[in-house]
Formats: sequence, C-alpha cells, structure tokens
Amino acid sequence: MIVRIVKMTFKEEELKTFFDFLEPNKQKIRNFPGCKMVEFLQEKENPSVIMTHSHWNSEEDLENYRNSDLFNYVWENTKIHFKGKPSAYTLVSLDKL
Repeated sequence: MIVRIVKMTFKEEELKTFFDFLEPNKQKIRNFPGCKMVEFLQEKENPSVIMTHSHWNSEEDLENYRNSDLFNYVWENTKIHFKGKPSAYTLVSLDKL
C-alpha cells in the first residue's frame, strides 16, 4: 500500500473558496480506481495549512490518478489559492511487515 501526504498552505482569504471547490470533488477523488481512502486535514494552530492523507493500492494507482483529468482539474483549481509551495511525500506502509 502507498500512502501519500500533501501539505498545502493557503492564502487565508482563499480558504472558503477552496473548501467550496473541494466539497463536490472529494467523493470523486475517493472513488478513483485504486484509492482506498483520502482525508483532508487542517492544522489546528495554523488553519491555512491543509493536508491530504490518502492510501492507494499501488504506486501505479497513485500515478494513474496523478496523470488523470480529475487530478489536473482539481490541482489547477487548488494551486491558485496557495500562499506557499506545497510539499508531498509518498510513503510505503510498513503495516504488513
């Protein structure tokens, strides 16, 4: 299983616009082939920091999503609200070891 964590910092005044955009698209991401789960997290001390935490069956499934029209649409309409550069981590779950 592949775990993907993406940290994004938004302009404070853009958070509501981002949340409004995200709401109708969350389920589409969750239903993408190979996606086991995705959650959206907000930093308690700094609400402008939003993270995604997702689980994928394989690295191929994650790459298929990252190369999809859905990802391109979501990413293009998300990054315009950033205050800073995002960071992303792709990890391998050690649960099965």
